[in-house]
Amino acid sequence: MSPLVLAILVIICVGALGAALVPSIVGGGRAEKRFKALQGDQQVRRVDQAASRSRDSRRRVVQDALKTQSAALNAKRAKKTLRLRLFQAGIKTPPRIWVRNCAILGGVLFLVFVVLQMHVVFAAVFALAGAYVVPNIFIGNRRKAFQSAYLDELPNAVEAIVRGVRSGLPLNDSIRLVSKEVKEPVRSEFVRVLEQQSIGKSMTEAVEVLYERVPLAEVNFFIVVITVQQQAGGNLSEALGNLARVLRNRKKMKAKVKAMSAEAKASAMIIGALPLFVIGAVSVVSPRYLEPLVTTSPGVIALVSAFVMLLTGSFVMYRMIQFDY
Repeated sequence: MSPLVLAILVIICVGALGAALVPSIVGGGRAEKRFKALQGDQQVRRVDQAASRSRDSRRRVVQDALKTQSAALNAKRAKKTLRLRLFQAGIKTPPRIWVRNCAILGGVLFLVFVVLQMHVVFAAVFALAGAYVVPNIFIGNRRKAFQSAYLDELPNAVEAIVRGVRSGLPLNDSIRLVSKEVKEPVRSEFVRVLEQQSIGKSMTEAVEVLYERVPLAEVNFFIVVITVQQQAGGNLSEALGNLARVLRNRKKMKAKVKAMSAEAKASAMIIGALPLFVIGAVSVVSPRYLEPLVTTSPGVIALVSAFVMLLTGSFVMYRMIQFDY
């Protein structure tokens, strides 16, 4: 082997050994930077994975809380006893007194129909129907009026709680503030929440009494927000602020739907009242013209059939003009 080739091989070997033993000569600083960058990427991935696990855990907690809360509220909503219906309507009469008054109303209606020379069987049927339908209609109207007044004031109560929480007050003190400042009927309902807490119940259990009195979706939203915040944490003021905006938007939507459906409701009331108006007008003009409807059996059958059809048509029109918001 020539000396020149041997020298070249020796230089190559020395250079290779230098490149292997001295990384700084061939850019070891870049390798170190890449290694540090790789470590930084791993740390970022670890942080992202921890945040993802935290979000998944929080999501599962929220979902479990929503399922539990919805199941509990649906179970309470299914119990529609007379005592609960009177309670939701704001009527303080005990159920036994209410049943007694309904029986008295049925007896009075029976006597009125007998005095009007109606057949005893039909008089009894109409008296029983009146004793059942009229009180239920009264309870339904009182219940709707109570719920409407409650929903009108609920956004103000939620916003008052938001202001209290943002100013640094605990949730209990914010609710106590609401129970003193807002109008009825929301004020008395939040007083009941404080009373539930005073006997040892948690906030999650205490706010459920609101749904017992007003079983509406808006109240359910408020209870779910409080329950989820108590179980999973989070920014309560932001959640309640969003809820207040949702409640006001739903209120605006209800007012808009009510305005748009006013014509249909007026037409339904006119159509439903037209037969009664015609009967009254004919009775005034010719009192004996409709007498066979009351004094003869075919007339009574026709009158009862017409009355049933009138009730059926009125019920159908009533359901048609009811809108879900």
